[in-house]
Amino acid sequence: MPKTAPLRPSSPGVDRPPATLTGLLREWLPGQRWFAGKDRPVADLDVLSTTELFPGCLHLLVHASHTAVPTPGGTPPPGDCYQLLLGVREHVSPRLARAFIGRVHEGPLAGLAVYDALQDPRSAELLLERLRHPGTAGPLRFEADPSVSVPAGLAPRLLDAEQSNSSLVYGDRFILKVFRRIQPGINPDLELPGALAAQGCTRVPAPVAWFGTVEPRAATLGVLQPFLPDASDGWALALRALSVGDEFTTEAHELGQATADVHLALAAAFPSGACGDNDRTAAAMTERLEAAAHSVPALRPFAPGLRTAFGALVGRDAGPPAQRIHGDLHLGQVLRAGHDWFVIDFEGEPSKPLAERRSAQSPVRDIAGMLRSFDYAARQRRPWRPEWARRCREAYCAGYAARAGWDPRTKHALLRAYETDRAVYEVLYEARHRPDWLPVPMAAIERLAVRGG
Repeated sequence: MPKTAPLRPSSPGVDRPPATLTGLLREWLPGQRWFAGKDRPVADLDVLSTTELFPGCLHLLVHASHTAVPTPGGTPPPGDCYQLLLGVREHVSPRLARAFIGRVHEGPLAGLAVYDALQDPRSAELLLERLRHPGTAGPLRFEADPSVSVPAGLAPRLLDAEQSNSSLVYGDRFILKVFRRIQPGINPDLELPGALAAQGCTRVPAPVAWFGTVEPRAATLGVLQPFLPDASDGWALALRALSVGDEFTTEAHELGQATADVHLALAAAFPSGACGDNDRTAAAMTERLEAAAHSVPALRPFAPGLRTAFGALVGRDAGPPAQRIHGDLHLGQVLRAGHDWFVIDFEGEPSKPLAERRSAQSPVRDIAGMLRSFDYAARQRRPWRPEWARRCREAYCAGYAARAGWDPRTKHALLRAYETDRAVYEVLYEARHRPDWLPVPMAAIERLAVRGG
């Protein structure tokens, strides 16, 4: 596997679009939902590669560097690499008005309009054709599972719900996730579903086709998988149950079983034999807490109590062996079709380095993420129903124990530490992206800051 390192501008000899295009993108990028540096002004934008994917459509990898902002260590945050598919034509039709980026005034593209090609049905159709016929386009590589036939002519539609990537649904039969923030190496959302399919695990839709790049470093760019048209995500189902006063314990118990099934299959596919290191885990959690408290003042009064949750790990049973996990498990990452639960979106937390997302970790981290998600759901309605969340948490852990052979509730110190770590992450995320939601994780912070919370 290629070593994980930040993608940086390629050599000066690489063909690049005119500076006017770079200027347009520099203004357009911060307004996109999937742009990660909204709290960090863009200082510069460099084009890493440009490939004509098909006539009228350019594939770009761009590196956005940021103006330095104060950090606890005094080190400015690194920049990020983004994947763009740009349509180029003389005139943009009214139906593509939302996709319009701007008009280039100088260079080879002078006088042409540039727009987000993923919002153009014609470009989306041609992208699927590339995936249906494996091959290359410059540094891009298109591959597919030869045992699966993808029909031509499937109508595309762009999903609006995602925040960190862009997804196209084709004919309600397949879904293509186009990764926006790119790091070198194989993306877990391709690696793990493929490995789970090889293990015979049916809880995860298997990759059908995928594409990546070999320059400037090898990286995964997108994955095509079967789409479940009649499925509902766990978040929507939980909110529906809350809205009519229904319990969700049966679904939570079965979801715990599904989580255990995935964990068992991942352990078999990626045997690590590694034991958890509580000292290292506690230190990393404490470091994340300090950084979050620096950014979110509301967190600071609770920091001493939260540190006790991490300190309680030192010298304790490390719990189950470390293994590959989902990495960002919550109700929005699971689908229910009929009576079956499916797990999706194995990318992990996109803000974390790819090497960390691909490392062996405690399965308790996934469990804690789902437990926090039940609490999030319960707080969406007034009055808050903490008992609803508590019953869901108990049912989920019981379901997990029935399948996995060990009960997360018996690992109290470990579970509390991972829940606390997750809540700290939530506080930082909400403060940056959804300030109106900040009271939800802060309520958990207040509870968790009390010993045994």
